[in-house]
Amino acid sequence: MTDANHWIQSLRLRPHPEGGYYTETYRSEHSIAKEHLPERFGGDRALATSIYFLLEGEDFSALHRIKQDEIWHFYDGSSLTIHVIDPDGNYRAEQLGRDVQKGERLQVLVPPGHLFGATVNDPRSYTLVGCTVIPGFHFDDFEMPPREALLQRYPQHRPIIERLTR
Repeated sequence: MTDANHWIQSLRLRPHPEGGYYTETYRSEHSIAKEHLPERFGGDRALATSIYFLLEGEDFSALHRIKQDEIWHFYDGSSLTIHVIDPDGNYRAEQLGRDVQKGERLQVLVPPGHLFGATVNDPRSYTLVGCTVIPGFHFDDFEMPPREALLQRYPQHRPIIERLTR
């Protein structure tokens, strides 16, 4: 039976700053020049990037945001909840998984500038996903605000902020 350790070793995943494990699987050799990107970008970016990302059990992807579109793709294990707070402070929970009859989706888009984090729906399991970022991911575009700043800005979401920050 496949488990989280199998995937971590087989895919050579390493710890991610937001939680979980990842490895970059694709970075386009082509790039978009800064002058052709929205002003929010500080330099050239690859056309696209993708990673494998794995969360196990009670671990979580901490609330963070990036400047790009990020598409999550379900691969294996338990379904996953992607917790999203949009720039206006509205919260939604997206279900990523293979049981489409129960409202799960095989792909979920998180738009640029939205706060998001993720949790495994079965704490005795793991979730293996892929994430595609367009234009390509760059750590300069990654922000993981501290708990206190998020609570001050979104006090109505205290339970989820406390759960998904370190």
